[in-house]
Amino acid sequence: MKNVVFKGLSRLLLMVLVLVMVSCTSAKNKEGLNIEKPNIILIYADDFGRGLLSSEGQEIIRTPNIDRLAEEGIRFENAYGSMLCAPARASLITGYHDAHGDRWTISAGGIYKKISTGEMEQEEIEAGLDAQRGDIPESEMFLGEVLKEAGYVTGEIGKLEWGFSTTSKEIKRHGWDYHYGYYDHVRCHGFYPPFLFENGHLTHIDGNTRADCGKTIERETEEAFKERWDMEGKVQYSQNLFLEKILSFIRENKDKPFFLYHPTQLPHGPVAIPEVADEYANDERLTQIEKEYASMVKMLDDHVGIILNELKELHIDKNTLVIFTSDNGHEIYYSQEGRILKPVRNMATNEFFDNIDTKYYSELAGDVFDGNDGMAGIKRSNWEGGVRVPLIARWPGKINEGTVSNSLVTNYDFLNTMADLVGVNIRNKKDGRSYLPQLLGDTSDGHEYVVYSSFMGPALVTNDGWKIRYYAPKGIFQLYFLPDDYREEHNLIKENPKKAKELTDLMISECEGDLANGWFKNGENVLPPIKNK
Repeated sequence: MKNVVFKGLSRLLLMVLVLVMVSCTSAKNKEGLNIEKPNIILIYADDFGRGLLSSEGQEIIRTPNIDRLAEEGIRFENAYGSMLCAPARASLITGYHDAHGDRWTISAGGIYKKISTGEMEQEEIEAGLDAQRGDIPESEMFLGEVLKEAGYVTGEIGKLEWGFSTTSKEIKRHGWDYHYGYYDHVRCHGFYPPFLFENGHLTHIDGNTRADCGKTIERETEEAFKERWDMEGKVQYSQNLFLEKILSFIRENKDKPFFLYHPTQLPHGPVAIPEVADEYANDERLTQIEKEYASMVKMLDDHVGIILNELKELHIDKNTLVIFTSDNGHEIYYSQEGRILKPVRNMATNEFFDNIDTKYYSELAGDVFDGNDGMAGIKRSNWEGGVRVPLIARWPGKINEGTVSNSLVTNYDFLNTMADLVGVNIRNKKDGRSYLPQLLGDTSDGHEYVVYSSFMGPALVTNDGWKIRYYAPKGIFQLYFLPDDYREEHNLIKENPKKAKELTDLMISECEGDLANGWFKNGENVLPPIKNK
């Protein structure tokens, strides 16, 4: 009898414990549906064109671990970032598109180098940057805050998450419980920092003594090669430091819901890697610097695999949503005579692209990797190759394996998507919308349209594939229909004046009337009269 009672009580206690655990790890999304509250890891690659993925047809570099995310989850074919890292990160953590005229105050980079040169102290630098930025309104809500409000432990490890320079006060305001990494975009261009920051405190990196963090020359010459492989003052590679902190963060928070945001430096240049990967060392298709660049992409893929293995070993793999994407479209960070030149140009004719009738394509410019996946343009441009990015998500048991979505989504949707997932109401109106339904199998179109800026001018893409682009230097509009014109070779504006006007008016409205959108010459806005071509 006692055993029966004991067994009954044991079952009751077990049921109570399970209910408590479920209540602590679930949330209601905006539709009121109970959804298990997963751990979330966002890996934000840097200048990673989707053509670098073997799952997208890359023929030289193998990316088995990122491909695994796609095979066991969902891959978005129409995902957009921004044209450059700073607006991309700002859009990601605020939920606003980057075509607004004055949405953010973003400080210039480079000032934290003065700590290494002895010109300034951390406190002085941060005080100046905080004063320049001013107070952030209490009504504003950031990505870290969203997850923190839902009971998550939040961590940001890697490249700075905001602008070209940031401060500990700003990082805390954005909602991060833990931070480790750079505060300065310029210092991120080197991979051997003499110091990084951990929760606001400057942390010296033993063996790294270069004030420039080991940044090297982009144009490949014998001198550049020697400088790149001169390892004096370059002992600890930043990406390896980040991986150690990532694994520690996961282990320390494995029993709590956590959100980890990892903006990696890879494969942003200048090219730097501790060693060339074995599989590329003897690849006769590649020059030395191309072997090193391929090794940078491989390292990122390897680290994705290490993170996935850690989740499995900790038995939290099935309750972790892992997302891989990039800030903007492709860029090559090396220049080599006879292969690819910077600024980019047609290698056969040595002529620069006019970005109206002629434009960057990998085969014309000499990108042996075809990092923009055959699309026109690269980073900083408003061609598809400059802004279209990989977006892959894996959540075992929740996201169907091997799914490919054609829904139109963008980086400024991420905040809304996370708020929807964890059941948090956003305090202020954002430009983004949740793509949680698409993650979980909905086949609807997502956004009606997305808009983004560039150094050339803004562009707008609709969910049925129409694209209006503005080329500010010449005041020219162009219209493309992407489903039939992946490479943007056929300007249809003369044949479709009504559609062009409809989308132009919409884009002007989203840009708040300012189609210059950041295009300046010598500090002066020189936007010419508007015309079609």
